[in-house]
Amino acid sequence: MRKEILSTRELKKLSDEIIENFPKGVIILRGDLAAGKTTLCKYIVASCGVKDEVTSPTFSLQQCYGDRLFHYDIYNKGIEHFISLGMLEELEKDGLHLVEWGDDKLRDILIDAGLDVLEIDIKKIDSDKREYIIRENI
Repeated sequence: MRKEILSTRELKKLSDEIIENFPKGVIILRGDLAAGKTTLCKYIVASCGVKDEVTSPTFSLQQCYGDRLFHYDIYNKGIEHFISLGMLEELEKDGLHLVEWGDDKLRDILIDAGLDVLEIDIKKIDSDKREYIIRENI
């Protein structure tokens, strides 16, 4: 487990490290509303060299950036709905999957399926600083 307090200006370094050390698998992002989950996703997508505009897929459930970068938001409907739609199979695709609002149940399912999982909990410290707690489950 690693813990860091970073400003938005420092996120590029963190996202570059994430991509270097975790180029494929599932990244579960957790935190309160407006904690910075989508902001971190924007930096990770940029670190992958993808220039697409990154928006939270809150209502569409999934956004794809390029051929190997996938972004999910399961806030509105929850994990049960995500599973009922067969979205777990999407997470088995080769590439990097960013899942906002993933929970322990999702983590356990993914680990049991043999997928690499990185968990990042984000806590808002002030308007420009966040605490990032990073746990790798490989």
